[in-house]
Amino acid sequence: MNDYILSVILGIVEGLTEFLPVSSTAHLRLAEAALHVSLTDPFWKMYTIVIQLGAILALLLFFLLKIIHYLRTFPQGERGEKNWLTHPISLTLMAFVCTAIPAKLLTKKIGQNLENLTVIALAVGLGVMVMWVVDAWSSRREPTVTHVEDMNPPQAIWIGLCQVLSAVVPGTSRSMTTIAAGQLVGMDRPSALEFSFLLSIPTMVAATGYSLLKAVHPSAKEIAAAGDAAALTPLVMDAQRWIVLIIGMAVSFVVAYGVVAWFLAWVRRRGFTVFAIYRIALGAALLVWLHGRH
Repeated sequence: MNDYILSVILGIVEGLTEFLPVSSTAHLRLAEAALHVSLTDPFWKMYTIVIQLGAILALLLFFLLKIIHYLRTFPQGERGEKNWLTHPISLTLMAFVCTAIPAKLLTKKIGQNLENLTVIALAVGLGVMVMWVVDAWSSRREPTVTHVEDMNPPQAIWIGLCQVLSAVVPGTSRSMTTIAAGQLVGMDRPSALEFSFLLSIPTMVAATGYSLLKAVHPSAKEIAAAGDAAALTPLVMDAQRWIVLIIGMAVSFVVAYGVVAWFLAWVRRRGFTVFAIYRIALGAALLVWLHGRH
């Protein structure tokens, strides 16, 4: 298949799934496998991560006014009761650091799991059990946090640490992990979802930037540790590859912008049940498909 058409298809998949609790990474890797794209190809491994930048730009645009408001009220907050540790911006950065450091230490494991369709299939199917149980449990309790502004540092640290799971095990879903983690510490669905979106901005910008830089300009240490001849050469990004990458990001930007608005409205009214059912069906279908291939 033409790489440009392939990038449009993958851009649609990324835009549709990035902010839903269904795992965009799992869907991208599975779509690539179905379209006969090598899961070990350095360009497409990098593409799977960097294409998320299009979706995050859509999120930035969608929350632009709220982000500007947070910046204008930093650090005292809108009501003047916040400080350098309790303002939403501080809490977001706090959670990001708690994700970034462990994820950096586990980079090798993350790369291995991105190539393992069985791990992805199991995570898609089993991860939903956590989401479903936590959401059911949370809906029966009175939330202690209904606005991101009411969060505290321990809650932000907890959510950041839980997000590491989605980085290490593709298929668990970053949004699912952070939303469930927020609900476990007393947040309602809308506030947990909003903080999940805010946390995804620095997390995904750092992940996409790091992945692109590492692919194009690997360090001497990374080259020495690669262990195979194919990995000894930095990824060459010619004009065609840049165009393929930009097409994917542009398509994911447009699609993701519409999905964010729809998802916020859906969750407020109906919760996550439909996504749980979808993940169970998808996980089971994937395991059957993988078994058939062997």
